[in-house]
Amino acid sequence: MQDAALVQPRAIGVGRLSVQASTTGQTRIMDLRQSGSTKLVFPQTHRKDLEAILVNTAGGITGGDDFRLELTVEPGATLTLTTQAAERAYRAQAGEVGHVSSRLTVRSGGCLNWLPQELILFDRCALHRRLEINLEPGARLLMVEAIVFGRAAMNETLNDIAFRDRINITRSGKPLYIDGMHLAGDAAAHLARPAIANAAGAMASVVFACPDAEARLALVRAALPATAGASMIADDLLVIRQLAADSFELRRDLMPILEHLSRNTLPTSWRL
Repeated sequence: MQDAALVQPRAIGVGRLSVQASTTGQTRIMDLRQSGSTKLVFPQTHRKDLEAILVNTAGGITGGDDFRLELTVEPGATLTLTTQAAERAYRAQAGEVGHVSSRLTVRSGGCLNWLPQELILFDRCALHRRLEINLEPGARLLMVEAIVFGRAAMNETLNDIAFRDRINITRSGKPLYIDGMHLAGDAAAHLARPAIANAAGAMASVVFACPDAEARLALVRAALPATAGASMIADDLLVIRQLAADSFELRRDLMPILEHLSRNTLPTSWRL
């Protein structure tokens, strides 16, 4: 029998944030709770919307860790959330898995820019991650999720990992966008296949839900590199998938697109 001490969470982080619009149209904190290794800080932006930076004081994620986040954007409010730096999924002990769960709700007339920086996977990491976003009718969303498969500058390869990733976006409880990834074992060999990732070292998914999304499609496609594509999967839903050789190339190509879709309000921490 496995020693019980080995399966206890190494780090636990819980965050809960809800924001609302004031009578003057400024977004304000309505409820904030945080504990453990999860911290939220709020830089001044001199805009009516609110920016939050998610900080993992544990310095990364390893087997046995458990991080949970709940966000609610009330009608008329606009929230941009990013992270202090790229998140890191480190090597896990045998039999241990880290968990990250985020549940986001955007009420009618609210706007959420979900812009965490990259997740870097290290060899022998074990991570299960789940992102659930519920949009009410009239809610707006800009979401980016970027993953780096080992640090190219350090010549890292992922020869043995266990990574599960799931994104569920619904509108009024009905499926709008569902995406999933499961990488187990020799991820480098799997990603090297031309029909999978053609040896890409990083990838990103972008979802833009907005009434004028289709009007942005031509400009977005013109800005994308040859290793990316953009499509409308609903009248107001623009989806981008991008592959890149490394994290630098990925961010360089993503930034102009995110600047455009966020109306030039990309957080400072995203800039090169």
